[in-house]
Amino acid sequence: MKKILFAAFMLLAPLAVSAQKFGHFSSAEIVQQMPEYVTAQNEIQTLAQQYEGDLKRMQEELQKKSEEFDKEQANLLENMRQRRQAELQDLYQRYTQSQQDYQQALQKAQAEKLQAISDKVTEAVKKIGDEGGYVYIMDTTMGVPYISTKLSTDITPELKKALGIQ
Repeated sequence: MKKILFAAFMLLAPLAVSAQKFGHFSSAEIVQQMPEYVTAQNEIQTLAQQYEGDLKRMQEELQKKSEEFDKEQANLLENMRQRRQAELQDLYQRYTQSQQDYQQALQKAQAEKLQAISDKVTEAVKKIGDEGGYVYIMDTTMGVPYISTKLSTDITPELKKALGIQ
């Protein structure tokens, strides 16, 4: 009896495996075609240019005051020279801190915008997976070592349609 059940299982097991649906897509291809991605990139670029302009103005001010100090320091009293050196040092520290703050703010803005896009793609993949009866849907951008295109369905066209990409 056990042998008969085992034999029946061995005959039916391949059918159960072949009935499962697998899908794949390339998030890199999808994301770059999304209007939200283009908008996010433009917004990040605008923000970066704003930060660069602010830093350039700070750097020019620092350079101007440093040059003025270099010209005048021989004629200044010791306490005035020390005060001007402290002002220059403070200005340099504010410039350095602003560089760090701007870089962090830019990274945060980029992460937030890309996370929103990623969430939208994930939701569309889940919907396609549920509606299509897929067991797994893999993102080939993430370095999946091998995907059989014969046994797996490329859902990229469906995903583009779900996301409104042409």
